Amino acid sequence: MSEFQPAAFHRFGAVAVRLSVELGRTEMPLREVLTLGEGSTVMLDRLTDELLDVTANGRVIARGEVVAEKGRFALRIVHLVGEDGQEVPAPDAAPASEPAANPAEAL
Repeated sequence: MSEFQPAAFHRFGAVAVRLSVELGRTEMPLREVLTLGEGSTVMLDRLTDELLDVTANGRVIARGEVVAEKGRFALRIVHLVGEDGQEVPAPDAAPASEPAANPAEAL
C-alpha cells in the first residue's frame, strides 16, 4: 500500500475486487456477426495510441497502456481517475506551467 493511504485500509486488503480493461467496442448487425469466422477482423472504437480504461467493479479508476511482461499482456497505469472522472495528478508532480527548479531535471 502507498504511504498516503489511511492505516484503516489494511483491514480491507484481502477484499477481492474485479479489475477489467476494455480494448474497445463496436456495434454491428447480427447478420455480420453470424458471418464472423477464424481470421475475421472486427474494428473497434478506440485508436491504437489511446489509453485504455481500467475499471474496478464497473467503475473507471485509472487509464493505462498495454505492455508485454513475461510473455503475457499487462497494463501500465498512466493516470489515476478521481470521483469526477478526471485524471488525478501524481502527488509529486509539479504543475506543467512551472519550470523545473534544476534545468537538468527538464531533460
